[in-house]
Amino acid sequence: MPQRPLRPAPAAVRRSPGRRPAALRRSSRLVAGVIAALAAGAVVLADGGVAMAAPENPTDQQLAEARAAQDVAAAEVGRIAGLVAAAEAQLEQVQVQAEAAGTAYLAAEEAKQAADAAAEQAAQALQVAADAEAAAQARLADFSRDSYKNSSALSSQMALLDADGPADLVRKAATLDYVADHQIDVLGALEAARVQQADADAAARAARDQKAAAEAAAQAAKAEAEAQLANQQTTVTQVSAQKASLDQQLQAAQVQLLSLQGARDAYQAWVAQKAAEEAAARQAAERARVLAAADETSDSSGSGYVRPASGSTSSCYGSRWGVTHFGVDIAAAIGTPVYAATSGTVQRAGAATGFGLAVYIRGDDGAVTVYGHVNEYYVSAGERVSAGEQIAEVGNRGQSTGPHLHFEVHPGGAMYGGQIDPVPWLRARGINIRGCG
Repeated sequence: MPQRPLRPAPAAVRRSPGRRPAALRRSSRLVAGVIAALAAGAVVLADGGVAMAAPENPTDQQLAEARAAQDVAAAEVGRIAGLVAAAEAQLEQVQVQAEAAGTAYLAAEEAKQAADAAAEQAAQALQVAADAEAAAQARLADFSRDSYKNSSALSSQMALLDADGPADLVRKAATLDYVADHQIDVLGALEAARVQQADADAAARAARDQKAAAEAAAQAAKAEAEAQLANQQTTVTQVSAQKASLDQQLQAAQVQLLSLQGARDAYQAWVAQKAAEEAAARQAAERARVLAAADETSDSSGSGYVRPASGSTSSCYGSRWGVTHFGVDIAAAIGTPVYAATSGTVQRAGAATGFGLAVYIRGDDGAVTVYGHVNEYYVSAGERVSAGEQIAEVGNRGQSTGPHLHFEVHPGGAMYGGQIDPVPWLRARGINIRGCG
């Protein structure tokens, strides 16, 4: 059996009404101190755990700086977005211009090819006219030579008679007919045709040269337009890259602001939760104070009876799950003192079926009081105890689902039978057990 705590003097049962044992007072003060500490410091969650430490609370300056950084980044993104739009519009313009320059170059090239063809045709026509003129001049030269040989007065008939043969006769006759029809002006007509063909050739060659110049100009314009297009595409690429970089900066600034704002929201939520829990703790402390004050007047009485243990009522006397619960359960932490409810003699202390460990005391009034599920006991059979003397401590032994004291009363004096509801029995002797009828 563990060493028993020092028992109070027997006079403890004759203390002034409203007073309770010093051990009970110390226990109440400890509970009140713990509740006060909880109310002043730690935050207790609904599930009984201790709340985590306060989250980081960003300062107003940090939030303002984050907002300013986001605004600056957003403004810069907007500015670059405008540049991108302008560059893309300019790119579209130079694309159209380059396309037009290319089309103009193709048209100039086609016109030059047509001019080359016209100049070639004029050259060929001129060659045909020159050949015809040469033939006519040759025929006239023959005729003139013959006329000169036969004198200018030679008639046409005489000229024909002077022919060397049939072929010459036919040729001279054709010449005479030609001269007769067109007179000698044929030479002027031939010359005019030659001049006309020469002019046409010159015009065709001039057109070809002009078209060549136009083609060269179109080629230069096309090259210039393509260069501008390439430059503008480079500009668009550069400003687009700048915008992409600024978009990333803006996103980073937004993430930073959201992070800080989230931390501020979390801190504010924590503050609100802490305030609510502190208020709940204060209310619990006030309830505990009120209960403790009430217990001061009900844990003991001048008739020689005391409350067997401090704590809350977890189960009352009566039917439960088809069987009878023959006592009242007072829930308390393991180690909470258990006191003799009345003066008497210990009948049994130690192992007990169902209770694990239990103490049985026969009071001076003849009633047997039972204290079950104790963690340790400090008395032995045959020992005399006084009301309010610590005889054991609350435990969780035997068939128990949590630390508590099981208290029974057998008013007829039987050790294991004749149990009655202990709450009215104690109330009749000035001791209140709350939570049961």
